Amino acid sequence: MGPKILVVEDEKSIAEIIQFNLEREGYSVMLAFNGQDALDVAIRDMPDLIILDVMLPKLDGFQVCKEIRRTSNTPILMLTAKEAESDKVKGLTLGADDYITKPFSPRELVARVKAHLRRNNIIATQVAAEVSSLGYADLIIDLVKYEVRKASISIELTVREFELLKYLALHPGRVFDREHLLKEVWGYDYFGDGRTVDVTVRRLREKIEDDPSAGNAKYVLTRRGVGYYFRSPDGAVDVS
Repeated sequence: MGPKILVVEDEKSIAEIIQFNLEREGYSVMLAFNGQDALDVAIRDMPDLIILDVMLPKLDGFQVCKEIRRTSNTPILMLTAKEAESDKVKGLTLGADDYITKPFSPRELVARVKAHLRRNNIIATQVAAEVSSLGYADLIIDLVKYEVRKASISIELTVREFELLKYLALHPGRVFDREHLLKEVWGYDYFGDGRTVDVTVRRLREKIEDDPSAGNAKYVLTRRGVGYYFRSPDGAVDVS
């Protein structure tokens, strides 16, 4: 049986279309039609990925995402209304890994699911093989335990936040544009947009920086007009 995917959608016809297309690809699909049931299934069955609609009865998608992120780094792909740009930003801020707007192509949805599951498998393989940690000043990135500590205090990051920090820290001083980070950290090069990277950087800074404002960041810095980088110990910046 393939990876388990929880589909949370209150419109039964849409849920069934998603279920049909995912099961055709070999995935095991669980359905929930309201937010409370979604939380119950997520806790009980521990899906490998969650497709989560924003507009839900009982608990909306934002509340569900927030609660899941308290205990799990399971990839979350949120479904948002086409015109609701604020929904996309809010979902990413609460810890969603990606979003797709309605109406959507089932083919694109399946492609994104595959990309996120593939990326998570790569992450698991890398973590199993790593035997070291990365450090700068009082920030320690443990590649074995998959955790971050600042001044000996553990910091909870989502999978995508950790992977972004890890990637930047492995290349200190080198500036990467949003398209490159989408490809290397999210695992795809044509889905999503730069806003996904920007929001994740902002969330990451809020967790690891003393002052998360872009101009005062200590670890993850912005090269205006180019992209983001992790501060090099010698202060040098490579924009190649």
